[in-house]
Amino acid sequence: WRWGFTSCLSFYSILNELNDYAGQREVVAEEMGHKVYGELMRYSQDLKGERKHHLQEGRKAQQSLDQCWKHMDNSKKKFERECKEAEKSQLIYERLDSDINATKSEVEKAKSQLYLRQHMAEESKNEYAAQLQNFNSEQWKHFNVAIPQIFKNLQDMDGRRTVKLGEMYQSFAEVEQRVIPIISKCLEGMVTAAKNVDERRDSGIVVESFKSGFEPPGDFPFEDFSQNIQRTGSDGTIGTPKTEGGKPDPKHAVSRTKNKLWLFGKKPKAPTLEDLSHLPPEQRRKKLQQRIDELNKELQKEMDQRDALNKMKDVYEKNPQMGDPGSLQPKISETICNMEKLRSEIHKNEVTFPEDHPEGSYTDDHSQEHRSPPQPDPHEFDYEFDDDDPLPAIGHCKALYSFDGSNEGTLVMKENEVLYIIEEDKGDGWTRVRKQGGEEGYVPTSYVEISLEKNSKGAVTYI
Repeated sequence: WRWGFTSCLSFYSILNELNDYAGQREVVAEEMGHKVYGELMRYSQDLKGERKHHLQEGRKAQQSLDQCWKHMDNSKKKFERECKEAEKSQLIYERLDSDINATKSEVEKAKSQLYLRQHMAEESKNEYAAQLQNFNSEQWKHFNVAIPQIFKNLQDMDGRRTVKLGEMYQSFAEVEQRVIPIISKCLEGMVTAAKNVDERRDSGIVVESFKSGFEPPGDFPFEDFSQNIQRTGSDGTIGTPKTEGGKPDPKHAVSRTKNKLWLFGKKPKAPTLEDLSHLPPEQRRKKLQQRIDELNKELQKEMDQRDALNKMKDVYEKNPQMGDPGSLQPKISETICNMEKLRSEIHKNEVTFPEDHPEGSYTDDHSQEHRSPPQPDPHEFDYEFDDDDPLPAIGHCKALYSFDGSNEGTLVMKENEVLYIIEEDKGDGWTRVRKQGGEEGYVPTSYVEISLEKNSKGAVTYI
């Protein structure tokens, strides 16, 4: 704050007060984490276990009642079956007893069978009555004792949960209440800082700092062009003009005045070119290197962000309750797109980076400040490449995304397209590949899934 502007000093004071305000919010967050959130999480786990126990008791009571009903139903069906058999035996006995052709042994046998069936039916009846009485008793206990007790336990548990919530609400309010006085002081400090802003003082500082010191321009002199004509009454000849040595030239005065009025006009702007070609070679080299370093820092940040998102996605895939892995994919794609843009900018600046050759030629025209590199003979190196074979493939890759290949030296590829690798990534984010048709070029490494051959550097697959 070397200028001492009251608006800047007030802003600095407000930042200090905001720092204290943020500290109090951190205190609230810590208290909430330890006393409120932590206590609620522990109590919630206890309630889950207790609720599970009560529900298990309810299921056991229901299973016991179902078992009693099953025994009662089986005894009922058995009693019904034995009664039908007894009725059938009675009909057989009555038919044989009234038949004059039936022998005495047949009648006695039918009679004994009737007595046996009647005895079995009586036993089934007694068993059915006992099972029915037992089921009715168990059903009464189930609906009048067991289930009400289970519901009462659940109701008591929910009541304790509600009371605990009220206690946590009170704890939260008490934490906020403790920091309110300090926060009020911070806000009062902000109000005081806002009132200390003095627009007249700030304006005076600007005037004192940037005043030109120029004197206001004087009045323009009257230019009498009739002085050059000398008239006489006798001969009417034209005399020679008279000049005063100390009289200033009005044109020069106007030019000086115009030079003083640039404060309210537009200054001439220096030419700004994207490749900084208007600068001298050494200065241009420094500027380009500075720009490349800044882009590399931004690229590293994007790479770190991509790695963090991938780790978070793995955590979400292993623990789906923590979050949806699909929600991170748009952010990962955006980060990859930003990385490719930064790599493209780095590559563009590296291409325009000046070479370390002092013998570069310059044009004689001073209006052109671009350095022109020496042009080699187009036939000088023809013999070196006439018989060269294409580079061997060291692996293959599969395109994960489409790439338009708009930059010079890049290759257009489509999604899921298989390409041959002829040169690995040298650390700049680009891999040299060849299509099956023989077309070669560079593609972004992060856009392809690479598999190198074992005889080159071992089978490696990465994205």
